[in-house]
Amino acid sequence: MSALDLYYSVKPFIPWRVRMGLRRWHARWLRRRREHEWPIKSGSQRRPDGWPGWPGDKKFALVLTHDVEDQKGLDRCWLLHELDRDMGFRSAFYFVPEGAYRAPDLLREDLRAEGCEVGVHDLHHDGKLYRSLASFKAQADRINHYLDKWNANGFRSGFMHHNLDWLHELNLDYDGSTFDTDPFEPQPDGVNTIFPFWVPKAGLDSDAGYVELPYTLPQDSTLFIVLQEPSIEIWQRKVNWIAEHGGMVLLNTHPDYMSFGPGPAGRDEYPVERYGQFLDWIRSVHKGAYWSALPSEVARLCAKARTSFPDVSCVRSGH
Repeated sequence: MSALDLYYSVKPFIPWRVRMGLRRWHARWLRRRREHEWPIKSGSQRRPDGWPGWPGDKKFALVLTHDVEDQKGLDRCWLLHELDRDMGFRSAFYFVPEGAYRAPDLLREDLRAEGCEVGVHDLHHDGKLYRSLASFKAQADRINHYLDKWNANGFRSGFMHHNLDWLHELNLDYDGSTFDTDPFEPQPDGVNTIFPFWVPKAGLDSDAGYVELPYTLPQDSTLFIVLQEPSIEIWQRKVNWIAEHGGMVLLNTHPDYMSFGPGPAGRDEYPVERYGQFLDWIRSVHKGAYWSALPSEVARLCAKARTSFPDVSCVRSGH
C-alpha cells in the first residue's frame, strides 16, 4: 500500500483540526521552497505547436468550473449558479456519482437549461481511483455509465489525481484533473502549460484521444482555507500574467467551502464575496479581452487543432 493509499484509508479517523493544522504547516513550508514556481511557473507560457488562438481574436480564455464534494456543496449549487449568472458568466458543475450525496436529475437538467455544463467528478471521491490499473478499469465502467446517463463529456478526479494514459479508458472529450503548477496537491506533478492540449491514445493511427484542460489559477480551497490568504490578489496577479501570454484562465472553486451567510464563515469556509469580487474584477478590468467559454467549448477548439505538448510524460504514466 502506498503512502497516499494509507493516508486516505485513515483520513476519516483523523480530526479535521489535526489534518488541517498539518496541511497548513506543510503548505507554508512548501510555499517558501517553491516560490520560484508558484503561482507562476516560468516556461508554462510557451504556446503549443499549431496553436490557433482564441475565437474572436480574444487575448485569453476564461473557464469557470465548480467541484461539488459533499451534501453541503450540493445544497449551494443553485446559489452559486445564480451568482455566476447574475455576473454574466456560465460555468461547469462536476458531481460525484457515488459519493456522500446524490445529484438530483432535476438539478442537472435545470443547470443545463440555464446554459451551464455538467460533468463527472471521480466516482466515490475517496482518493482510491488510481490505486491500481485493475481497480481503475473496474471503476471506469461505472464512470462511463454516468458519463452516458448524464450526457456528460468531461471528467475530473478527486484530489486532482491523474494518469493521462489510463484516462483513455473513459469515454470523454476532456479531462480537467491537472494543473500548470500546484505544489500543494498530493500528486504535485504539473503539466507546465497554461494552454489546453490534446492527449492521443498511444499506438493508434486514428484520431482517438481527449483534451486535457489544466486549471491555471490556485483552487479556492488551497488559497483561502489552507494558505489563509485574505484577498484575491494572487488570482488577479495570475490572470494578468496569463492574459499577457494569451493562455487559458481556468478556475476551479467549490460551493462546499463558500459561505453564503448570514453570519461568519465556518472553519472550512470563506466568504463567497471573494469569488464575486473576482468575477466583478475580471469583467471590469479585462472587459472585451477574454473568451468566456465552457470547458467542452475549449475542448472542441483544441481537439480540432490537435495541439499537443510532447513533454508532459511526467503525468502520462502515473503518480
